[in-house]
Amino acid sequence: MTREKIFELLNEVFCDVFDDETITVTEATTFSDIENWDSFSHITLIVAVEEAFDIEFSMIDVLDIKNIGEMVDIIEKEAR
Repeated sequence: MTREKIFELLNEVFCDVFDDETITVTEATTFSDIENWDSFSHITLIVAVEEAFDIEFSMIDVLDIKNIGEMVDIIEKEAR
């Protein structure tokens, strides 16, 4: 899966989780860029991303992700 395709699918997941069709995630997107992204929605988001890409994040990965680019890096590595 290309990085572009990962972003397309991630964007769909974000729009669904946050019920906001205007969201467009980029490499630099962080939790502070998306309204209502709190600790509870973060858990919901991680589960939705894992399901969408058929992967499982480690707890360390979940805690270390600082932006969407880092999340995509992990997805690329895990989805191979």
